[in-house]
Amino acid sequence: MAALSPLQTESVDPARDPAALLRPRRSITGISAILLPFTDSGEIDWPGFEAHVARTLDAELAPAVNMDTGYVNLIDDATRQAVLARTQAIAAGREFVAGAFVADQPGAAWNRDAYARPIEQIQRAGGTPVIFQSFGLTGQPSSAIVAAYASLGALCDRFIAFELGTMFAPFGKIYDLATYAGLLDVPQCIGAKHSSLSRVLEWQRLTLRDVRRPDFKVFTGNDLAIDMVMYGSDYLLGLSTFAPDLFARRDALWAAGDPDFYALNDLLQYLGFLAFRAPVPAYKHSAAQFLKLRGWIASDAPHPNAERRPESDVAILREIGERLGVI
Repeated sequence: MAALSPLQTESVDPARDPAALLRPRRSITGISAILLPFTDSGEIDWPGFEAHVARTLDAELAPAVNMDTGYVNLIDDATRQAVLARTQAIAAGREFVAGAFVADQPGAAWNRDAYARPIEQIQRAGGTPVIFQSFGLTGQPSSAIVAAYASLGALCDRFIAFELGTMFAPFGKIYDLATYAGLLDVPQCIGAKHSSLSRVLEWQRLTLRDVRRPDFKVFTGNDLAIDMVMYGSDYLLGLSTFAPDLFARRDALWAAGDPDFYALNDLLQYLGFLAFRAPVPAYKHSAAQFLKLRGWIASDAPHPNAERRPESDVAILREIGERLGVI
């Protein structure tokens, strides 16, 4: 398709009437990022990880491994490969996605070859790659960014793109709508995770998607507005790692038109507001605290180099878990 002109992109303004985007009784595609848990001694809790992948699959959500929630930027390549191998064994042919992560520095050049290896590893394990941004990718002009994604499409049958706000990672970038439209024109790109934490920007993407490529998935990464699924977003969330069972229940309630959806969504959002407050990356420690309270992992220790939450959060998380009926 032809590129969007500035006038066309400016006309994508669903904020004037976001209610027009509401999609009642739709089936929601849920992808849940998997926390990589650690022991008190700083080792990976592999039994806890494997059990969490299994329970996420049992909830009929697709696990997302080697993502931000899995400390992808803090673990080495051997650990990423071990995560993939263990996930492949547990999934046993069921769908999962995995981050294709490239570490570089500000000012780095675009490096397609650096992405080729993780993309090949993920496909070999039976997963769908999620293309993490890098300084080299996002530092290019808009047309070159789209061309870079198109070149990655030659390496795989399907992939998920990823817009990441800088509150999550310094190498992230939220694209302008013309660039985003270019992503929709890459046939191997089946969707994109959007993590700006902005409803308006996500509504714009949904409106553009509906006009330009209706089968394209807008995966909300807005842990502060998980009700974006009401407007046509699907999701790839870190918050759902706290409770894949409850997210699956919430999704089923929406598909059934059951008003109990709203009460459950409100409680899950309450959990999200606590967990995703500044500093945002510390939500992973919140997840470990909550999963320990649920009896799902033995320790609430985060990655040794990760940001931490205060111990006082545990009492609040317990109260939320009690309200949700899982603690």
